[in-house]
Amino acid sequence: MKIFRSCLLALALFTCPVAHASQTQAQTPKGELRVLFIGNSLTYANDLPTIVEALAEASKQKRFIHQSVALPNFSLQDQWERGEAQKVIAQGKWDVVVLQQGPSGLEESRQSLLEYTRRFADKIRAAGAKPALYMVWPSEPRFNDFERVVESYKLAAAEVKGILLPVGQAWREAWKRDAKLPLYAEDRFHPSVTGSYLAALVIYEKLFGASAIGLPTSLRLRSKALDKIALTKEQAALLQTAASEANKKF
Repeated sequence: MKIFRSCLLALALFTCPVAHASQTQAQTPKGELRVLFIGNSLTYANDLPTIVEALAEASKQKRFIHQSVALPNFSLQDQWERGEAQKVIAQGKWDVVVLQQGPSGLEESRQSLLEYTRRFADKIRAAGAKPALYMVWPSEPRFNDFERVVESYKLAAAEVKGILLPVGQAWREAWKRDAKLPLYAEDRFHPSVTGSYLAALVIYEKLFGASAIGLPTSLRLRSKALDKIALTKEQAALLQTAASEANKKF
């Protein structure tokens, strides 16, 4: 039984019948950061890895080589049982492997997150990479679960001594500054483009060790899902500050 499926009442608007995968092929091993994303539609909505890539290019960081094994409704248990993710981990010569599940605020889903984070972390480290946890957020109708969602991902990262990417916390930091920020998409669960931009800022800071403050407000993307992002200077500055504050807390 898929634990994550019960959390995604409106997912049908965003899902597809096959795995979504995006990859930038390597030309030279020098000056690269190779990152594999394992997750579901909260990873491939708005093509999050490609937004991180665009931020890295705009700020002249290492070349961001990325691939995703992301399927609709999938928990980490589903990914583990399917088996493709383990093969990609072993073959890719990754620097970091980012793990993402649903909100995992319920006790059953939290325990599943912890168990399969441990299993994947063993494979990730055996392949010479570092595990990272992409902290997500609850659906808007379950907004009161936010603290438990944050705690679940903190526990999972601590369990494997992995990198914590506190995106959910960054959403809370942004709403402290502007409670009306449209971070949710219309289904009240997936991220809007603004929400994905904020997620990318958090991931960029943690993986590159560079500040998000002052990054471009407009980006061109190599993605079929989204070709560009354009924010006002004020909105981008707010999101960049929120990303930095979340990373400082974790």
